[in-house]
Amino acid sequence: MSNVVVLDNGGGLIKAGQGGERDPAVVIPNCLYRPLTSKKFLHPSTTTEEDLTSAAIRRPIDRGYLINPDLQRDIWSHLFNSLLHVSPSSSSLLLTEPLFSLPSIQRSTDELIFEDFGFNSLFVADSPSLVHLYESSRRPDSLLSEAQCSLVVDCGFSFTHVAPVFQNCTLNYGVKRIDLGGKAFTNYLKELVSYRSINVMDETFLMDDVKEKLCFVSLDVETDLQIARKQGKDNLFRCTYVLPDGVTHKKGYVKDPEAAQRHLRASPSAAMEPNKETYQLETIAKTEERKRVDLTKNEFDLINERFLVPEMIFQPADLGMNEAGLAECIVRAVNSCHPYLRPVLYQSIIFTGGSTLFPRFAERLQKDLRPLVPHEYQVKITTQNDPILDVWRGGSLLASSPNFESTCVTKAEYEEHGSARCRRRFFH
Repeated sequence: MSNVVVLDNGGGLIKAGQGGERDPAVVIPNCLYRPLTSKKFLHPSTTTEEDLTSAAIRRPIDRGYLINPDLQRDIWSHLFNSLLHVSPSSSSLLLTEPLFSLPSIQRSTDELIFEDFGFNSLFVADSPSLVHLYESSRRPDSLLSEAQCSLVVDCGFSFTHVAPVFQNCTLNYGVKRIDLGGKAFTNYLKELVSYRSINVMDETFLMDDVKEKLCFVSLDVETDLQIARKQGKDNLFRCTYVLPDGVTHKKGYVKDPEAAQRHLRASPSAAMEPNKETYQLETIAKTEERKRVDLTKNEFDLINERFLVPEMIFQPADLGMNEAGLAECIVRAVNSCHPYLRPVLYQSIIFTGGSTLFPRFAERLQKDLRPLVPHEYQVKITTQNDPILDVWRGGSLLASSPNFESTCVTKAEYEEHGSARCRRRFFH
């Protein structure tokens, strides 16, 4: 059995390593960037801390699909030669690909793999089936493993897919998609902060860090909006993010991490109790506080932006988008399947993708989903320890199976039959 390289080629991150390993050897952004101090685009580094303030970014994948094969070739060449140190001519490749990829994109991908890099063989898999495989192997006694059926909610960088999986095969007729993901969340946060505080429209890496450290999902948006209007210590959501200065620190950080976590420890009812004694003092302090604001400071405050950004995935219509929310999307996906599968699907919901890491994400979905599901069905949501890496782990598990080589398309078969015919083997 030849060496198998497992490559989870996401729109935001590339996860790559050897098949059979527990974790990927390399996790890097799938992009090239150009800092202000450089005249050319650079590959992301895994070791050194660089100043990424106002860095320009080029991505080979847009809205989940490959649009720039030349750029992807450059990134993969750096990955295989400088980071993984593998020889493609003596290796097989297991590659993840988004659902419903166009034939022209598939053909470009196959040309990259076989003609440019010269891999020995190729296997293409979709993320939901790999997540299902990993989760069923991790919990062999669960309903998911016994019924070989699950509903994978993949909320990643470019979009969100709700995909039913049956016997390790994704049921394409039941897949539903929302055009919202981590990139849309970051862009929305950039717009809010730029409108209310300072212009951060060019600070993609910085606002990604703000989103990951400070944003959370609200269980009651109306109540939290009222709390966000309060002044002083009664406002549980106010926190300050300090921008990098390029001298003492090259990355931004949260000014008071303890204050940023207050909302997770306090109950909403206690936060909503009015403090009559200090009401007049707070009104006076409000005007004084505005006078003391120093616009030259290298920091900005976040209040209701922290929960309004993840709210997009649950209520896209509030932003004028003609999209269903995540809970409604799940119901539509389940109703597209056979009635015998529906109760099992509702009990086997699996989260994957980095955008599911927001605090309280699962609790909010459970709250929104329960009224939409028939009362005789149970709803059970499984959250994974590391949803960013579990797709790769499923691929690593598949690559270490005894009959993996027989399911791959070899370079000789590709040269003889072409891309379209070889792709039929992967049931896409």
